[in-house]
This record gives sequence, C-alpha cells and structure tokens, in this order.
Amino acid sequence: MESLFKLTWLIPVFPLLAFGAIVLYVRRWKRVASWLAVAAIAVSLVLSQIVFWVAVGTPHLGEHPFEEVVRWLPTGLSAFEMGVMVDPLTAVMLFMVPLVCTMIFVYALGYMEGDPRYARFFAYVSLFATGMLGLVVANNLLMLFIFWEIMGLCSYLLIGFWFEKPSAMRAGLKAFLTTRVGDAFFLLGLLYLYSQTGTLAFREVLSEETLHHLASMSVTLPIFGTVPVATVIALLIFGGTVGKSAQFPLHVWLPDAMEGPTPVSALIHAATMVSAGVYLVVRMFPLFHAVPHGAAPGVVATIGAFTALFACTIAVAQNDIKRVLAYSTISQLGYMIMALGLGAYVAGAFHLITHAFFKALLFLGSGSVILGAHHEQDMMEMGGLRSRMKITFWTYIAGTLALAGIPPLAGFWSKDEILADAFNHGHYLAWAVGSLAAFLTAFYMGRQIFLVFFGHPRSHHAEHAKESPRTMTYPLLVLAVFAVLLGFVGVPEDFPVLGHLLGNPFHHFVGHEHAATPVNPLVMGLSILLACAGLGVAYLIYGRKPLEEGQPDPLTRLGVVYIVLKNKYGIDELYQATFVWLTIRLADLFAVFDREVIDRVVNAVARGTAIVSDGLFRFVDAPVIDGLVNLVGRAGAWLADLWGRFDLRVIDGIVNGVGAAAQTLGRAFRQVQTGRVQSYILLASVNVVVILAVLYLVL
Repeated sequence: MESLFKLTWLIPVFPLLAFGAIVLYVRRWKRVASWLAVAAIAVSLVLSQIVFWVAVGTPHLGEHPFEEVVRWLPTGLSAFEMGVMVDPLTAVMLFMVPLVCTMIFVYALGYMEGDPRYARFFAYVSLFATGMLGLVVANNLLMLFIFWEIMGLCSYLLIGFWFEKPSAMRAGLKAFLTTRVGDAFFLLGLLYLYSQTGTLAFREVLSEETLHHLASMSVTLPIFGTVPVATVIALLIFGGTVGKSAQFPLHVWLPDAMEGPTPVSALIHAATMVSAGVYLVVRMFPLFHAVPHGAAPGVVATIGAFTALFACTIAVAQNDIKRVLAYSTISQLGYMIMALGLGAYVAGAFHLITHAFFKALLFLGSGSVILGAHHEQDMMEMGGLRSRMKITFWTYIAGTLALAGIPPLAGFWSKDEILADAFNHGHYLAWAVGSLAAFLTAFYMGRQIFLVFFGHPRSHHAEHAKESPRTMTYPLLVLAVFAVLLGFVGVPEDFPVLGHLLGNPFHHFVGHEHAATPVNPLVMGLSILLACAGLGVAYLIYGRKPLEEGQPDPLTRLGVVYIVLKNKYGIDELYQATFVWLTIRLADLFAVFDREVIDRVVNAVARGTAIVSDGLFRFVDAPVIDGLVNLVGRAGAWLADLWGRFDLRVIDGIVNGVGAAAQTLGRAFRQVQTGRVQSYILLASVNVVVILAVLYLVL
C-alpha cells in the first residue's frame, strides 16, 4: 500500500498540464477548456484522496514520513534535490486543498459563464492550483518557494483578471507588490538558513541536531543586539507569511483582492494563497520554537492576536458583502497565527483546515448572492433574498454559524481549542483578545445575514434576484456538509460522551508529538455565550426590525468611531501618504537626476567619443590602417596575377597536353576499332598464327 505514496508526484502535474493545454491548444474552445480544467483538478483530487487514506492507514508516518527525491540543481560538490514528502500535515492538506479547489472549479463553470476570457480564467486557476499543490507536497523550502511564487504570479493575474476596470488593475498590482515585500524577507531567510546549514530539506533543517545548532549560534544585529540565529531565520521566514496571509501591517492587499471574480476570492481565501502562509508556519513550527523562551513565538503570537482583533473591528462597518468576508479571513488567519505563536500546533493546523471549508462556502455563497442580485455587492441594497435564493440562504447560514463558532459546527471546535490552549497556558491577554474577536465575528456575520437575506428587498436588484444554477449550488451543498460535520474529527477526548466516542482522530494523526488541549468548561461556555451574544446583538440591531430602502445603517450612530472603522483606520491612506508617496517622489527625483546628470554625462561621453573617433579616423585609420589595408590589397592582387599566369601557362599547359595526347592516341587506336566482325576474326587468326610460330621457333 505504501507504494501508492509514489502517486504524490502526479498530484500537481495534472492541473499544470491543463494550464499548458488550454494556453497552447484549446483556448478557442471555451467549453473544452473549462471541462479540461475541472477534469484535471478532479484527477488530482482522486490521487490526493488515495494518498490521504493510505497515510491514515500507515502507522508511525509522523516519525518516518514518505520521501522521494531526484537530483536537480548542481551547487558545486552537492546538488539541490527536488522531491515530495508525505507526513500527516501533508496528508490533511491534500485532503483539503484539492477538494475545495474542485468545488470552486465546478462553481466557476456557472459563475464565469459568458465571460469573454472564459478559457483564460480556467488556465489561470489551473496554474494557481498547481502552485498550492506543489507547495504542499514539496520536501524542501526551495521547491516550496518556487510554487509559492507561482501563486504570487497567479494572484496578480486573477485579482486583476478584469483589468479593463482601473480598480481591478490597481488591486492586482497592489497584491503583487505588497506580497513581494514579504517574499523578500522570506528569500533572505532561506539564503541565511542555507548559509548556516547547507540544506533546505525539511527533514534535515527540522532535525534536533540542526535546530540545536541554529539555537546555540548567535548574531549581533544593530538595535537588537545579540540574537540567536534560529530566531533571525524564523522571523525572516515569517515575513513571507505576513505578506502571503495578509497579517498586519501587510494586510492591505487582501480586501482589494475582492476586485477579482468570486471563484478567485474563494481560492485565495480558502484553498490556496493565504492558507500557504499559515501552512509555512505550521511546517516550520519547530524552528520557531527552537530557542527556549525566544522572541520569535512572541512576535508571531502578538501579530496574530492584533490582526485577529484589528480586522474584526473593520469588518463590522463594511457594506460590501465580499469585503466583510475578506476582513473576516484576515481575522481568522490571525487566530491561526496567534495559536502557532502560543505553541498550539494542533489547534492552529485544525483551524486552518476547518476554516478553508466554511470560508470557501461563504465566498461561493456571496458570489451566488452577487450573481442572483445582478452583480450587486452592497449589502445595503439587498434584503429579502431568503425566499428567493433558498439553497444559497441555508448553506450560507451553515457557513455563518461555523465561522461564528456555534456548536457543534466545525468552526466551534477549532476556534475553541485555540482559546482553551491560550487560557490553559496562562496567555490570558491572547485569550481575551481572541474572545473579543469571537464576539465581533458573530456580530458582523449576523449583521451580514440579516442585511442580505431578511426583511424586504431594498433595491430592484434584490427584488428580481433568483437562485443560481446547479453548477453553483451543488458545490455549496458539498461544502456545507463539511462546514457542519468536519469539526467532529477534532472533538477533545475528554469532552463528555462525544469525545470518548470519536477520540479526536485529528490530534492523533497530525499532532501525535503534541499534548492534547484539555476541555476547559469555562472557556467553552464563555465562547458559546459570546458567539450567541454577537448573533443576538446583530438580531436586535438588524433582525428584529429589518432596514427599509434608503434607511441608514444604525452603526452610523457611533459617529467618528463608525467613520474610522468604515475607512479601515486610514491605513491605506497612511501608506499612500508615506511609502507610496515616498517611492513616487524618489522615482521623480531619480528621473530628474537621470535627466539632468546622467543624460548629460552620457551626452558628454558621446561627444567625447565622437571627437576621439574623428581623431582616430584622421590620424590613424586613414593614413595608417587604410594604407596597410591598401598595401595588403595590392600585394594580394599582384600575387593573384602571378598565380594566374602560372596557372594559365603551366598547369593549364600540362592539362591541355594530357588532353591532346589522349586525343592523338584515340585517333590511332580508332583505326583498329572498325566495328567489322570479319576484320576482328582475321586479326585474331593472324595473332594465333604468329603466336604459334613464335612458340615453334622457341621450343
């Protein structure tokens, strides 16, 4: 059975082949292109499921993961290796990523119907899926980084897919440039790690010997003083996660990514790009905690906790249905990062998996709402869709309750485990921040439900809304099942009755090296209370008396607080006024410097070169070089004439003499060859007589 692990190589290949086939051969046939992309990701899904279930049935996979490598890039005496690795973390990611991607691909068949670049879209998302799948199965950081950058390219192409819209074009560029900032730190971390260890393979980098070596070495940095090498490398690598997973202060690109098609938003927020950043921290978890009481975990936890609460507050005041979910994603990613910084490895990984399903469900549900409401995205212009889009409504409710943390849905178990771990280990501030974020999450999701689905339609778009086609609703139903049931694989073992029956298989499979988080009834009860309170407050404000057309948002009563939240604390404007302004000013200064200094220097050099060239022509080229060339030419002509005469008089004479001799001999012998048989017989008879006579005389 373990030989089936060799199928891992093929998992990223099929979407890559689909991308190449669409771009090179079938882009003119839209239906063929779309179904080719769906078929490719479906094959990857089947292969991933085979690998996952074989991994589940393989004992001690955590201690002895499957790994297969090939030599790839020579580096002198050694060579980088390209390979795949399957351990429990890889296996659960292979369960989640292709499944969610497949649902999104099928959903896109209906959502992108009629788009003039239909085939191009499916080519791009196929490459996007290739990037994430390749990243998950990679056995080393260099291979991971290559697929990481493929996703960065695809995010630019897909966020700005409708590039004729200036806002989409700017959003794609913003995402690309912002994530490149984080990627620059990530690359520096890889280079520093390789310089210290001579390897980037996970099994070697994360071995006890290597981690001890990195933790025991120190480097002196300005301002920070002496810092362990392991801490420096971990924080540099974490810079890539801050950019990719949109953590503060590089979070600004993710809300603008809503300019892309909704399937792209679902891919980015659930199955691929932002999940990759958290996956990187989960994969490199031992490195972050290599230094006892080191600074890296604290920095990670602080940024995660701050981002979780910060993004929640912004989501409360947003009216764009997708933008609310975007800030929700940033907040939930903050939860995961906080958990990993606090040492809650299993809780962070579990929330990464459950979040992917219910967030994909919510984004696809929002796309269904947008399409049904004739591309209206403002929640203040919706309302009353519950009776018009029943499948979308009920699946959206499932995703909302999972995100809000209502038991027994998936989000409750994973979020509660994070809060319980923080409380049990004395991280009370992190627990308080997470609990407050949980309350706000339930509130803004309740606000969204009541604004979109309840009350009366507040615009003609909502009035004439209709349910989406089956290619869009079927994926919603599948994802809703996982949003409701997936959390049961992580029920704590000491949870009354249910824990003893289910036995927390997720922890035993993924977190066998980590202690399970015991149930804390106080934390769990307060978590449920806060989630219900958030939904209850949303009901009191928006549900008990739904808004009517033209009625302002009740939150406007908060005055300046509402304005600050709605304007996202002015972070974008601050960046525009500082970093962007400074970059543009420096570019302008360099342009002036280029024009006033560099161009003048270049022109002066050009004029000097012209003067030198003219002098060389007058005094060297014409009298000397040309003279030598002409002399050589005349000598060559004289030798050629001499050789011509020798050729004509000697060689041609010999050749002509041989020809004349041949002609003379030919004329003489031509008399012998008369062509008459009688003459030949007579001549032969004479020869015989002569020969006989000679022989007679001799003998």
